[in-house]
Amino acid sequence: MTPEQKSLVRCSWKMVKPISEQAAEIFYGRLFSEYPEVKTYFKGDMKEQGKKLMSMINAAVSGIDDLESLLQPIAEMGARHVDYGVKDEDYDKVGAALLWTLEQALGPELNEEIKEAWIVTYATVANVMKEGAKAVA
Repeated sequence: MTPEQKSLVRCSWKMVKPISEQAAEIFYGRLFSEYPEVKTYFKGDMKEQGKKLMSMINAAVSGIDDLESLLQPIAEMGARHVDYGVKDEDYDKVGAALLWTLEQALGPELNEEIKEAWIVTYATVANVMKEGAKAVA
């Protein structure tokens, strides 16, 4: 990631963070409507799951300048997702729902540069999670 992409992710996240509860609802609504097969991965309280999602995104954005320190926790999270039945192709579904959520939350503020920065960020996280999943498979 370039320094500019990191900055774009940080700045755009500042606009989403105040509405994180609604953003989580939008995200899961989109994920389950477009990919109903993934709903079986979620067994608990979805409000709590939404808080966990927003917390994970916040941690990734907060640590974006020191990604090295995030690699181990993200890989461990990927390893835990194996127990839920998550497959590699599911990460693309989550990425699509995340981008759609950002489009809804940011509206016209979401330009191509910001979108690309989020794509790179999510791809980085997803790839590390997939590697963590492979380590336990």
